[in-house]
Amino acid sequence: KYVQNYAMKSQEHFLSICLSGAHEIMNINVSSVGTVNRTIVHPRDVFTEAIRQQAAAVIVCHNHPSGNCSPSQEDIETTRKLKSASEILGITLLDHIIINKASYFSFVEHKML
Repeated sequence: KYVQNYAMKSQEHFLSICLSGAHEIMNINVSSVGTVNRTIVHPRDVFTEAIRQQAAAVIVCHNHPSGNCSPSQEDIETTRKLKSASEILGITLLDHIIINKASYFSFVEHKML
């Protein structure tokens, strides 16, 4: 419910949700805004606010304006890069969620993270 409004956007928005040690939301940040079917995401942009706020964990999320929540190969590769960066930084990557107007895809629920 905290990110549902991004499901309605006509461009992809990539978000990082910073969480405390108790996994309470500290902040929701827009890391990147792209086009109708892609956005460029770099670990530096995703983890900047998490480091600044001393977050213990993050959940990343982005919308698919097309309506298809299935991850693309780029989504899978981005998740791998973010997972590696999170391990180096000591900030747990809890999930990557793809949303649309009616549904969502969780990398954790599909055992891809």
